Amino acid sequence: MNNQKKAKENLRKNIVPFEKSNTKASVLQLINTMVPFVVLWFLAYLSLSVSYWLTLAIAIPTAGLLVRIFIIFHDCCHQSFFSNRKANTIVGTITGILTFTPFHQWRYTHNVHHATNGKLDNRGVGDVWTMTVEEYVAASRLKKLMYRLYRNPVCMFGIGPFYIFLIDYRFNRPGARMKERLNTYLTNSGIAAIIVGLSFLIGWQQFLLVHGPIFFFSAAAGIWLFYVQHQFEDSYFERNDKWDYIRAAVHGSSFYELPHVLRWMTGNIGYHHVHHLSPKLPNYHLQKVHTNNPDLQKVTTINLLTSLRSLRHRLWDEENRTFVSFGELKRRERAKKKAS
Repeated sequence: MNNQKKAKENLRKNIVPFEKSNTKASVLQLINTMVPFVVLWFLAYLSLSVSYWLTLAIAIPTAGLLVRIFIIFHDCCHQSFFSNRKANTIVGTITGILTFTPFHQWRYTHNVHHATNGKLDNRGVGDVWTMTVEEYVAASRLKKLMYRLYRNPVCMFGIGPFYIFLIDYRFNRPGARMKERLNTYLTNSGIAAIIVGLSFLIGWQQFLLVHGPIFFFSAAAGIWLFYVQHQFEDSYFERNDKWDYIRAAVHGSSFYELPHVLRWMTGNIGYHHVHHLSPKLPNYHLQKVHTNNPDLQKVTTINLLTSLRSLRHRLWDEENRTFVSFGELKRRERAKKKAS
């Protein structure tokens, strides 16, 4: 027990020096993200007169830059991108408009996610809907159907981006304070101004043809990243009385080992275990913390190929502490019937 406590203290000690933003690095990241995004967006527009296939090709890296913009937004929500709170709020609101995500609303739900990640007794806010095997077996047919639809890849990554970013985020959550509500209205107004302005300049059809695929690719990628980094086979879920913050961070969040280009596009969010361990770390320090701490390199590591297995993970088996598929549950039920 003392060894575990000492290991946690050493881990914390090694992280603290990196929990400070670097204004120069943050400004540079804003420049090397926003400028290429605007340039590629404009090139995608110009490509409409050449070939729409070329437009779609340009839309892919542009969407990657929009994901990177979201990571900047994400850091601002954690107050880790700048040391100044107001600067985080301003940049977070602006990047929130670009990513169709209200700053104060998302910050609230995401902070709840960090505080409850892996808690079986506190699911439902800022996380992926996850049922245990026991809950699913006891659920009504309607609830089972809804859950199956929710976890279906077509719904989650095909319909999900449109529902979450175009519909759900346009409304305030119940119980939201006035500051949060006003920020949502400001975000919606900013989004409307951009859409109307660009539609007036280039035409609404051209705007949709350019930004439509950029929006979809980036939103789907964002949902995928959030999903895959918590939905892996030997993840961490515990009841509240046994839940541990550090174990939830290190073992309930994967290390998504991505190629260098994708790591850059996604703002190092693949080091998700490090981020959950300390949300105060700016995204440009995550890799350093991971590299400098051998214990953090022993976590579950997934890559582009192995991450696809997460699509089979549907239900959390609380008894065996692993995810199972609907097919696996069905086979178990058949085996029980035969045995009885």
